[in-house]
Amino acid sequence: MIDLYYWTTPNGHKVTMFLEEAGVPYKIIPVNIGRGEQFQPDFLKVSPNNRIPALVDHAPKDGGAPISVFESGAMLVYLAEKTGQFMPADARGKAEVLQWLFWQMGGLGPMAGQNHHFVTYATEKIPYAMDRYIKETNRLYGVLNKRLADREFMAGAYSIADMASYPWIVPYERQKQNLDDFPHLKRWFNAVKARPATQRAYALVPKINPNAGGIRTEEERKILFGQTAAVVR
Repeated sequence: MIDLYYWTTPNGHKVTMFLEEAGVPYKIIPVNIGRGEQFQPDFLKVSPNNRIPALVDHAPKDGGAPISVFESGAMLVYLAEKTGQFMPADARGKAEVLQWLFWQMGGLGPMAGQNHHFVTYATEKIPYAMDRYIKETNRLYGVLNKRLADREFMAGAYSIADMASYPWIVPYERQKQNLDDFPHLKRWFNAVKARPATQRAYALVPKINPNAGGIRTEEERKILFGQTAAVVR
């Protein structure tokens, strides 16, 4: 059984998509980041970066003591290796998947996240910052669109690279992007969206977080955007 520390964010969706695809039994432990639950000592033992998602595997492959994993990319690799699914075992296939997984972790996720911050959440609208991250998001969409021009999924077969990237494309309108400008990406996006496991993963949102959809109070803003080293002491 997997304990999944989860909230309804793009990084959270990556892992529920995998678990639903692979049919791995799991239990969700909600971590309401708007209330500051990510700073609780028990959660920090699992996720020292005070970010969701994180997991504890009570039945690891080696049969030993439970294993805890934080960082969504590391979690996807761990689960792929545990189950033997959605990442090839051969060196070439694995390299294809991992480089596109790291592309998401180091590029698409952070840049789209800054896009969200400056375009949607920042109280002071800074044109330079907004333009910077809208354009960089657009560039990354272009990279992915080109990659998908001659293959169904990012690394050929459906993989953890697709699961990592899809949730960061879902808010494309908020990112000021038009999927019609990226026909190969749009075809891929609709294919991933139509997968039953994706639909089951996203069906969790209204159950776990019925009020999903942004920051509503000044207290939430302070919790999410006012963090210093003090929160992990």
